[in-house]
Amino acid sequence: MVRAEFRETRTQRSLGLFKFSLLTVAVGVVSGLGAVIFRALIAFFHNLFFLGTISTVYDANVHTPDSPWGTFLIVIPVMGTLIVTALIEAFAPEARGHGVPEVMYAVYYSKGVIRPVVAVIKSLASALCIGSGGSVGREGPIVQIGSSFGSTMGQLFAMSPRQRIVLVAAGAGGGIAATFNTPIGGVLFAAELILHEVSVKTLVPLIIATAIATYIGRLFFGVHPSFVIPSLEKPYFHLASPWLLALYAGLGVLMGLASTAFIRVLYGLEDFFTGRLGKNPYVRNLGGMLIFGIAIYLLKLASGHYYIEGVGYAVIQDVLTGKIPAISFLIALCLLKLFATSLTLAAGGSGGIFSPSLFMGATAGGAYGFLLDFLIPGLGIDPAAFAVAGMAGMVAGTTGAAITAIVMIFEMTLDQNVILPMTITVALSYGMRKLLSRESIYTLKLVRRGYAVPDTLQADLLHAKRTRDLMDTNIETIELSETGLIARKLANPEISHLIFYEDDKIIGALSKESITKKQVEAEAKFDFKEKILKNFILVKDTDTVLRIIEKLQNCEASLAIVVSDKKNTDSHRVVGVITRDHITKVLEEYEELFSG
Repeated sequence: MVRAEFRETRTQRSLGLFKFSLLTVAVGVVSGLGAVIFRALIAFFHNLFFLGTISTVYDANVHTPDSPWGTFLIVIPVMGTLIVTALIEAFAPEARGHGVPEVMYAVYYSKGVIRPVVAVIKSLASALCIGSGGSVGREGPIVQIGSSFGSTMGQLFAMSPRQRIVLVAAGAGGGIAATFNTPIGGVLFAAELILHEVSVKTLVPLIIATAIATYIGRLFFGVHPSFVIPSLEKPYFHLASPWLLALYAGLGVLMGLASTAFIRVLYGLEDFFTGRLGKNPYVRNLGGMLIFGIAIYLLKLASGHYYIEGVGYAVIQDVLTGKIPAISFLIALCLLKLFATSLTLAAGGSGGIFSPSLFMGATAGGAYGFLLDFLIPGLGIDPAAFAVAGMAGMVAGTTGAAITAIVMIFEMTLDQNVILPMTITVALSYGMRKLLSRESIYTLKLVRRGYAVPDTLQADLLHAKRTRDLMDTNIETIELSETGLIARKLANPEISHLIFYEDDKIIGALSKESITKKQVEAEAKFDFKEKILKNFILVKDTDTVLRIIEKLQNCEASLAIVVSDKKNTDSHRVVGVITRDHITKVLEEYEELFSG
């Protein structure tokens, strides 16, 4: 008797809704607390390295006072990032750099698995790097910290990779929301850059975690926005002057060029340091951060502030309040920050690129606004408005998260007046950068390692199409003992497959393509039973294409037999078959729909 080799899929079952919701809440709480602890660590190391005091009180929107170390300040960034290098090399190499690409890799290539130790090492390494003056931001580290905890929860409790990835995204979004007080921006950041799909099943847990993390962040940091812009308290943009949009379009093109320059300089310096200073991370760190230390020391002597050290929010606040009106100095700060951030990361530092992008966008946008006001006086152009739009344009162009950039900058400034012009700037910046550099600053890091990640959110055709949409219904069932009828049925041009059953139970299938014309003609001498395909799976006519692909892969089967009710496998419920050729055709349609 021929026996069917039917096996169920071996995919991990999803966690129940109640338990998964509790884990989502836990991720939100830890992400919020993680942001608080991380910012406290930055403050501690900043005060220790720059001022020689023990304190966790630090306002990044205020310039750092004069350091008592004098010329010795030059080696402070070197000391800090040497410790960073030691931590990273010994415990977690993936904690090096700006963090977000590593999380994206975990989502697309590691089923959401991130080592728990990454959260601890990333916290210490990035806090040390920023605290000792490194020109990096805190969003990349907090994304990796929150994501690491979400992944840890996903590994401690048995759940599907899909749910684990949702927890990873929830940790990332929660961390962003808590540290910047941007709940909607946190959701969009995770949706645009981390999540592999956007649906009710992924968005609801993300929103819950982000809301909880934001609440915890506000308990410690307050409810005020990140930046205050007094000059924009009353509307300045009127539809009576729509030509102003052309000026913001020009800013968008400028920000697209600046974003491309940032990406190329960063990875160009990485290649330079790796090629010229060898592969020893300590040598790279010493060379790069010594240059950086000299730069901030000379800048302090020349201008009175360190300006390009740390996250740089004090400079952004100065630009938005009009305290730096000199166009040439704003341009110089933008270029210096671009070089300083690239230098810090190329030398082996740990931190994000979001805050430096805000800095560069604010200074370049402010300079653009002052220049317009000089060239076209009397129009009431406010440079602060162009600085805000520049911030959004630079973030969008650099990271590729255009919607996130618009919403987050709005939440960080609470300025409704620049929403429309900011949208124009973001669109042009993103388009220009995409034209000049296909990959964002995040995805290029992975592409250079040989890993490609999608940079768009697409409709999931594999979830939309059902079994009944692609199955072949040209079938006929036949009792295994009726071998004399096989040749006659195969001779029917409308029949593509015969489904065999025994005792009314499905046991296999025979495709017309597997039998030659000569074999059909020699039916008396040919044993058709040897050609019966017994390695198959059963699927319902309502299953999705993705579900079929997963089952075929897990069961190592080459054919799916479609039944109207999977609980009953008797032969009269068979309605069709699906082969790998059918799956290939759907994938080709998917490619045609979204390529080009």
